[in-house]
Amino acid sequence: MYSIVFTISLALLASARPKYFSRSAFSLQNGQDAVALNTQFAALSADSPCTAGENACVNGQFAQCVNGQFVLQPCAGGLICAALPLVNSPGTSITCTTAADRDARIAATGASGLQRRRHGQDRGRRPANPPQGSFKIVGTVGLTLTSSKAAGTTSLALSSGKSTSTSPAATSTSVKASTSGKAVSSSAAVAKSASTASSTAAASAASTSTSASSNTGGGAAATGGDDPQTSLTLVQSVIANGFAQDGQAQQEAGQVPSLTSTNNFINFCATVPGVPITNGQQIIGGSCNPAPMGVIASKSNMPSAKFVQPQNLDTVPANLNFTVKLEIAHLETGHFVNAATNYFAAPQVVNAQGDIQGHSHIVIEELTDLKQASPTDPTKFAYFKGLNAAAEGGILTVEVGGLPAGVYRMASINTAANHQPALVAVAQHGALDDMIYFTVQ
Repeated sequence: MYSIVFTISLALLASARPKYFSRSAFSLQNGQDAVALNTQFAALSADSPCTAGENACVNGQFAQCVNGQFVLQPCAGGLICAALPLVNSPGTSITCTTAADRDARIAATGASGLQRRRHGQDRGRRPANPPQGSFKIVGTVGLTLTSSKAAGTTSLALSSGKSTSTSPAATSTSVKASTSGKAVSSSAAVAKSASTASSTAAASAASTSTSASSNTGGGAAATGGDDPQTSLTLVQSVIANGFAQDGQAQQEAGQVPSLTSTNNFINFCATVPGVPITNGQQIIGGSCNPAPMGVIASKSNMPSAKFVQPQNLDTVPANLNFTVKLEIAHLETGHFVNAATNYFAAPQVVNAQGDIQGHSHIVIEELTDLKQASPTDPTKFAYFKGLNAAAEGGILTVEVGGLPAGVYRMASINTAANHQPALVAVAQHGALDDMIYFTVQ
């Protein structure tokens, strides 16, 4: 079950204007760091040199460095990318907000010297000695990156925009998301795909298939071997005979025939010409993944989650940090792999008790109002965070760096270690995730 708790200042009063916490020992430093970062950002352009994984704001857009070049993510309409001071703890965040909100938050810390450079000024020149709170995190992308000096954690949030690659050499754009626990969470990087599926193979291929990617074990011949985990020959004992049936022997209205295979679909990706092999990457244009699904959790071990705070339809103060607590059942959290290289790259596994070994996430999306009936755009979200640490007492915790006034929905995403959705034994089951709606004002 998920649980979310909002930590709010006692000084908060009802007002038409947003209020801020009284200044703490770290408040002024946070503001000064935010000013310094925004000054750096004003001097950058899309062509400025950068270090892989570096995050910044360029021309009012969120920017993440990939292969020595900034890749830009636009903010939602009326918003700009900016560095903001955290309120409840030391640190800064990079997020999409309004210019007025940026200035008000920084002014509330007592920091001065706000820089309002136009984008063309000092473009391409990188200031020396970046302040504390600047970001050098490999493989992150999004529109809010929060750095907490006290906790040593980071998070990121995305308001709008689709990931794009500005690399002229890119032949297949991919997003690599990293969820390493101590340094990076829910992070992503855009990179050139290293794999392209061959177009010369048939669905019934039983022995070998050729691919331009490196998924053939470095070119080793399919000669078998004593170890089934290194052999390129399908072990007879794992062949699923049921895969040869299309399911139409007992038909139901609207039912369609299944794809079939007599060799566990081992060469399936060779039947989709032009589609790259996933190869551990998040490929924006889609891919074909040859990894098996793995161990399916039993009916009695299906994961579940519940938001405890805020509760559904709660109201949260705008532009203030709040703590999210998520309660989880039947998911052994703390298991996450490098999504830059191992995304969907291994089967799901369970622990000795049968619970899936994996991790969870929260995602917050802005709505037009509580009665919005149209589907949201999954490429646009106000906040996203991978909860990579092991739960304490069944509770996962994360600090959100404040949201602008509006109406939002928040959902959990429970996954296995390699970031794939949790797989369970039966089709008919309750929701494995939770979702609530709340107002920020």
